[in-house]
Amino acid sequence: MKKFLYIALGALLCAGVYTVIGQKKTLSPKEERREVREKRRAERIAEYERFNDSLVMSRNFQFNPQTMQQLPAGSMRQVLNPAFNVGVWDATVDVCLPYIKGFVPPYYATVLNYTVPSVQGYTAEQTHEGWLVTFTSPLFSASTYTFTFEIYSRTGGATLTIANPLYNSVQYSGTISQLY
Repeated sequence: MKKFLYIALGALLCAGVYTVIGQKKTLSPKEERREVREKRRAERIAEYERFNDSLVMSRNFQFNPQTMQQLPAGSMRQVLNPAFNVGVWDATVDVCLPYIKGFVPPYYATVLNYTVPSVQGYTAEQTHEGWLVTFTSPLFSASTYTFTFEIYSRTGGATLTIANPLYNSVQYSGTISQLY
């Protein structure tokens, strides 16, 4: 009889635990709306990140600069002209950017305005924040320019550094977008 009582009590406890665990916590309408909004935001962020990754992988993106600075400690300048950008598609790069040249101060501003039909050493390496895209081109001059993009997939932001052995590097901060 005791054995039967213990078995029945054990079964009853298991059923009670199963019922408590199986129950879903009821949320208030306000909490449900908050959870739905959080889920939708997370989905939009993930979709934007996938979109930016696909732009880089397809070699079909445009860099839109917002600021520029001569390294290591030049003054920060805004780039407000929408005509300034770098377009990358297939093996072609279209460069139209302000650039700072000079061996010694006073440095002078010029514009890099070239369409390069092919670049050397194009690499796109995925990092924990996005992508590191690098390539070189002589830009129809005697020295080689190295372009290094740090693209942040989640935010859509990007940094472009143009290095040349004759001049100080120039760094641009901006965004990437789809090239139409």
